[in-house]
Amino acid sequence: MDILKLGGSVITFKDRVMTPNKEAIRRLSREIAMAGFHHLVIVHGGGSYGHPLAKEHGIAQGFKSTEQFIGFSRTRQAMIDLNCMIVGALLDEGVPAVSLSPSTFISTHEGRLQEYDLRLVRWYLDSGMVPVMYGDAVLDSALGFTILSGDQLAVRLAIDLKADTLLFGVDVDGVYTGNPKMAKGIKLIEKLSLGQVRSMIGIGEATSTDVTGGMLGKIKEAQIAVEFGVGVQMINALVPGRVFEALKGEPVVGTILTR
Repeated sequence: MDILKLGGSVITFKDRVMTPNKEAIRRLSREIAMAGFHHLVIVHGGGSYGHPLAKEHGIAQGFKSTEQFIGFSRTRQAMIDLNCMIVGALLDEGVPAVSLSPSTFISTHEGRLQEYDLRLVRWYLDSGMVPVMYGDAVLDSALGFTILSGDQLAVRLAIDLKADTLLFGVDVDGVYTGNPKMAKGIKLIEKLSLGQVRSMIGIGEATSTDVTGGMLGKIKEAQIAVEFGVGVQMINALVPGRVFEALKGEPVVGTILTR
């Protein structure tokens, strides 16, 4: 049982609003098909589709005005559009991908996943299909509505489905001692313990349009899966072959989270 989380920075160009990285989406779909997809769940981020709209309308902060309703709906629709592209590419490669919209069966409380029904997910998995979900605008019992991050969803699925591995496909080789896009002389952390995670400050601060936390958010979420015994690794999904090799269980460059 594997959970593959594809970051929004991998499947879209985050500096260009509503612009998919079609080449990466097609390549990743081929790698998934080649690796085999028995008992695989895919979760993807919003990138330049969901994040700009969510930020513009303040969706993550919850209901403040009825004027936000159109923003909530547009954010959801943008994610549906992106999901359709990914599912379509997977189908073209022979992967029996099935789109599942989180907002139709998941709610949160103060931004944390509260209620969801895993029966359909398990049913599709047992049938040999590949559920494809994503970070979404969802209803929230305290806030009215909010953003459920794909990272949080992927971690919860990994725990509840008792996954062996949770792979985070990001746009860098893993977790570094600093921001690899901003500084020189930094090093890749190949193994990151929970103790180190709790003491780290300022890793991968979110960009101005990322409403779900950037690399730091991924690490904070991922540590929960590690505590439940799930193997967690962060790899560069923009490097051809990395996702394929990781899904096959082969050693790849990246960061492994450990207890």
